[in-house]
Amino acid sequence: MKDQVFQLIDQECQRQLDKIGLIPSENAVSEAVSSVLSSCLSNKYSEGYANRRYYEGNQIIDKIELLAIERVKALFGVPYANVQPYSGSPANSAIEFALLQPGDTLMGLKLTMGGHLTHGHPDVTFSGRYFNSVQYGLGADARIDFDQVRKLAHEHKPKLIIAGNTAYPFVLDFAKFREIADEVGAWLMADISHVTGLVIGGEHPSPVPYADVVMSTTHKTFRGPRGAMILVTERGLARDPELGKKIDAAIIPGLQGGPHNATTAAIAIAATEAATPAFKKYAQQIRKNANALADTLMEEGIPLVGNGTETHLMIMDLSSLGFGLGGQVSYAMDVAGMYANRNTVPTEPSSPFYPSGVRLGTPLVTTRGMKEKEMQKIGRWIAEVVRHVQHAELPQDKKARTKFLQQFRVEADQDLKLLEIAQEVKAMCRKFPLFAEEK
Repeated sequence: MKDQVFQLIDQECQRQLDKIGLIPSENAVSEAVSSVLSSCLSNKYSEGYANRRYYEGNQIIDKIELLAIERVKALFGVPYANVQPYSGSPANSAIEFALLQPGDTLMGLKLTMGGHLTHGHPDVTFSGRYFNSVQYGLGADARIDFDQVRKLAHEHKPKLIIAGNTAYPFVLDFAKFREIADEVGAWLMADISHVTGLVIGGEHPSPVPYADVVMSTTHKTFRGPRGAMILVTERGLARDPELGKKIDAAIIPGLQGGPHNATTAAIAIAATEAATPAFKKYAQQIRKNANALADTLMEEGIPLVGNGTETHLMIMDLSSLGFGLGGQVSYAMDVAGMYANRNTVPTEPSSPFYPSGVRLGTPLVTTRGMKEKEMQKIGRWIAEVVRHVQHAELPQDKKARTKFLQQFRVEADQDLKLLEIAQEVKAMCRKFPLFAEEK
């Protein structure tokens, strides 16, 4: 008899096959990456770095890590790479650990306007509690307000400026960030976790000519295992030849213990896959799909932050349709066979806990082989869901919200309209595997 864990894994695989994944930070990995992750490499402890480990028996592990490093360096054209970070948040913390002293000033994009927790979100994060955090925002056009960035930089003289995001649907202008960083003598770090695959595929500008340090997760548009990598550019090493060593020391012993060797090997595999012409086609299709989905939603009357997208993601701004609708719409979408995540909008009238937006992205559906025709169908289904639950506004009375949302979910789970859409979604999904090999 199968252990219950394996039964649950089977159920999760079926869920992924039957539903449309629209969370921009999720993707599906190739069979090669998946097989490496379940290999014997997880058995080995390898604290330290290649040829200088604390444990014996790492001769082969050393070769694997060095191979991953060389492939990543070649892929991005950088002189240094560290592939040991467990994920993006520890990687960003390591960079801050290496470049800053407690109390130093850093600047990042506000969380509510598309930034990330580790970019200095105040009070509750490592980056916001141990450093003096200054947060920049967006202009009326929902684009980064570089006049504000410059003004804040000159006023606060940050030691580190972070160019990156988690829910910002437009191209990052690394050249402008570099210009401002030089004006105040700041380090420039680019967090490209979301757009790495687009950078590799030529669908988004590369930060390498401009940034001192680059961080990326490896499981989003890069389409690898759940991990991260830190790159130091020629520019960064010219400013501080010891910067790579400082990053290494920040990872271990600074923040982490033994690396996840199976993940390291899977990063090496993913880097080879990303260097192929097929991956460039994949990146191009992500952008085509994002445009098709955004255009369809807007044609259906669904407002988007900034009226569109320049990357792989977009954010539905439901604030003009009702109060605090993000959570209800995202839950109803999941019942209807399409999963995304609720998200704040730049001029959020509600709160981060009950936001007015839903964040959508096309990396995973593109990996499955879906194209513009499918995006148009998905856009119309989403619009149907929005219109169907638009009446379910969040109560203004905060005490009534918990009971209201519980009742909404009970009713949504049994809603015949949502369940009908789910069957249509499932029928389409049967035509697409989780990972379609590019032709």
